[in-house]
Amino acid sequence: MPVKVRFAPSPTGRLHIGNIRPAVFNWLFARREGGTFLLRFDDTDLERSKEEYVTGIRDDLTWLGLAWDEEFRQSQRLEFYAAAAEKLKKSGRLYACYETADELERRRKRQMARGKPPVYDRAALKLTAEEKKELEAQGRKAHWRFLLEHRRTAWDDLIRGPQEIDAASISDPVLIRGDGTPLYTFTSVADDADVGITHIIRGEDHVTNTAVQIQLFEALGAPVPAFAHHNLLTGAQGEALSKRLGSLSIAGLREEGLEPLAVMTHASLIGTSDALQPQESLEALAKLFDFAKVSRAPARFDPEELKGLNAKLLHATPYAAVANRLSERGIGGGEAFWLAVRANLGVFADVDQWWSVVHGNIEPVIEDAAFTAQALTLLPPEPWDAGIWPQWTEAVKKATGAKGRALFHPLRLALTGLERGPELKDLLPLIGRKKASARLAGKPA
Repeated sequence: MPVKVRFAPSPTGRLHIGNIRPAVFNWLFARREGGTFLLRFDDTDLERSKEEYVTGIRDDLTWLGLAWDEEFRQSQRLEFYAAAAEKLKKSGRLYACYETADELERRRKRQMARGKPPVYDRAALKLTAEEKKELEAQGRKAHWRFLLEHRRTAWDDLIRGPQEIDAASISDPVLIRGDGTPLYTFTSVADDADVGITHIIRGEDHVTNTAVQIQLFEALGAPVPAFAHHNLLTGAQGEALSKRLGSLSIAGLREEGLEPLAVMTHASLIGTSDALQPQESLEALAKLFDFAKVSRAPARFDPEELKGLNAKLLHATPYAAVANRLSERGIGGGEAFWLAVRANLGVFADVDQWWSVVHGNIEPVIEDAAFTAQALTLLPPEPWDAGIWPQWTEAVKKATGAKGRALFHPLRLALTGLERGPELKDLLPLIGRKKASARLAGKPA
C-alpha cells in the first residue's frame, strides 16, 4: 500500500521548533518512501482558530520546503463527521450522556476518595428512554461517549516498540459535545480513515490516545494505521516549549536569518550524532531519516547549536546554490567573492558586511601610519590574483622587519577596518588596488 501521512496543526498559534517536528518527520518519511504528504487544519475550535494562523502555518511550511500534496480543513467537513457519528450510534458504540461537568467532577472525587480510578462509570448506559426524555425536558443536551471494549489494546510502535494499554483503565471518551460539535479524537480518526492515512507519526504526548483511536478505527471499519511516537523537545534548560514562544517560532527563526535546511536538519536529527552535521539538500536529509535513530529520551533544543549548524551549512554551500540570492541583494563578485567570505558567515545576511568591505566605502583603521605608508609604496601593480597577498606581505616584511601579528594586523585594520575576517589573500584581489591604496593612506574608500 502506498504511504500516506499527514500533518494536522490546529491554527491557534504559530509553529515553533517543537511542534514543527511532526511535520518534518512525516514529510521526510513520505519523501523517503515516495508517498503522499497531506496538510490538514484541525480548526473545529472556531473560537480559537484564526485565519492568520492558517496563513502563518502555510508560510512556515513553504519556507522550510515542506510542500504538501493535498490539503483540507476540518471545519468544512462537519456533515461528514455527523454521518460517521450516526454510523457509530447505530452500531451501539456511541451513547448519549447527560451529566453536567459539576456532576462528573463530584463523581470523580468520590471514586478517588474510595480508592477507585476516576474512570467514567457508564451510568448513562443504564438510562431508560423515559429518563432520557425527562432529562432533555429539563433542558439538558446529550453529549456522546465512545463505548470502549474493555480489553488490552496493543500496537508495535515504529519508534517505541511494542506498546499495550488496558482500555478498562480509560474513561469512555466524549466524541461529541452537548452543542453537537465533534472533538479532536473523533474528527482526527474519521479523517484518517476516510483519506487512507497509512502511518500516524506524532509526538509521544499522544501515546495515551492511541488505544482509544485504534478501537475507533476498528469501529469505523477502517484499517488501523501504523503508529510512530517521537520524543518531545524541551528548551535548553529542560523547560517545555510554548506555541507562543516567539523566539523559537519558525517565523522567529526565519527572521533571525537562519537557513531552512539547517532548521529542518536540527529539528529531525536533534539528539543524534548527525544533528550538527550540515546536509546538502532535503533529499539527502530524507535518505538519512530513520525511525531507529530517534531517541526515547526528551531532546533539548539549544539555539546556539542551531546557529552553529547554520554556520557550518553556509560554509559548505557552493556558489551555484546562492548565486541568485547574492544577485537579489545587489552583490557581485561572483564565485570568488562567495568562496572568500562564506567561512565567515553566521547567517546569509552577513554577506552584506563583506560586500561593503570589498565594494563599498569603509573607514580604515590606521594603527601605525608610518608602517602602512611604507606598505603602500610596496603595493604591486595590477592585475592581482590570490598570489598577490603573500608576494606583497613578504616585501613589506623585508622592508620593515615586521612579522606575525605586527605585520598582518595593521594591514587588516587598514584594508577592512575590522579586527578579523576572511583571508586577505582572497579579499585583496576583490578590493582592488585603487581602494587598497586609499585605505592604506588612511582615506575612506
